[in-house]
Amino acid sequence: MRPISSPRAGAGNASGAPIRRSGRGRRLYTVENPKKSTTLTVMTVLFTLYCLLPLVWLVINATKSQADFVSSFGLAPGRDFALWDNIVEVFRYQDGIFSRWLLNTLLYVVVGATVSTFLAALGGYALAKLDFRGKRVFLFVVLGSISVPGIALAIPQFLLFAQLGLTNTPWAVLIPSFINPFGLYLMWVFTAEAVPTGLLEAAKIDGAGEFRTFLRIALPMLAPASVTVLLFSFVSIWNNYFLPLIMLKDPAWYPLTVGINQWNKLGSSAGNGALVQNLVITSALLTIVPLIIAFLSLQRYWQSGLALGAIKG
Repeated sequence: MRPISSPRAGAGNASGAPIRRSGRGRRLYTVENPKKSTTLTVMTVLFTLYCLLPLVWLVINATKSQADFVSSFGLAPGRDFALWDNIVEVFRYQDGIFSRWLLNTLLYVVVGATVSTFLAALGGYALAKLDFRGKRVFLFVVLGSISVPGIALAIPQFLLFAQLGLTNTPWAVLIPSFINPFGLYLMWVFTAEAVPTGLLEAAKIDGAGEFRTFLRIALPMLAPASVTVLLFSFVSIWNNYFLPLIMLKDPAWYPLTVGINQWNKLGSSAGNGALVQNLVITSALLTIVPLIIAFLSLQRYWQSGLALGAIKG
């Protein structure tokens, strides 16, 4: 007579995934077979609602006319769908100054993010693969600078740029954006993991210089990390508000963040609220569209870059 066998550790469940059990028959949960948590599920749903509710409110109110905006419930649609009319009015208001603010923001973001990403990659490569005097001290300085909030440096930067005569110019916004300590740290971690030292030594044996080795060998391998740092820089510069506010006085050089806030102040003043409230909401919606497009189009690259950093950590 054959004995009745006990449940095997690798027996499958209804979904086909193996169920692992301990010696006492208790179920062992793994990454592939996690334990369900009602508390965690509720917290995730609440956090999702917290993140999505302002976006839903923004989209709904951008479709309202000014009359519907002041007379209807915030999360209810208006009587008329006025999204296109609001967009047209945004680009016409104040002689089309919104288009100038948009071009200014694109200038600050494209130049600032590109240069800061390249400098971060260059510095991260040097920290990870080169030996030089003062490397350890420099590394501690970089790590320490990450903990300093950018707003704390805005006033000293303003005083410095005022002495140089660069305030109220695009350089007052661009130059500070070139330095990205957090991006430098990320590139250092990524380079140490993704770029084989032996490959660099082979390139140098073949006669390639240090900078050429970086450009031809290391930089292509750092594409996922570079996209990750580029997106972080993109978002940081796009949302930058305080530094342009104190550096720029000419509205012609404002980025979108400062310009829209000026409209918001105008709409909050007595007698002007009925003119631009719907324009402020619509312009805010237009401001976040490029960020969504950038993240969705580059999602594959920056996710792989974050995964590489997690493996290194």
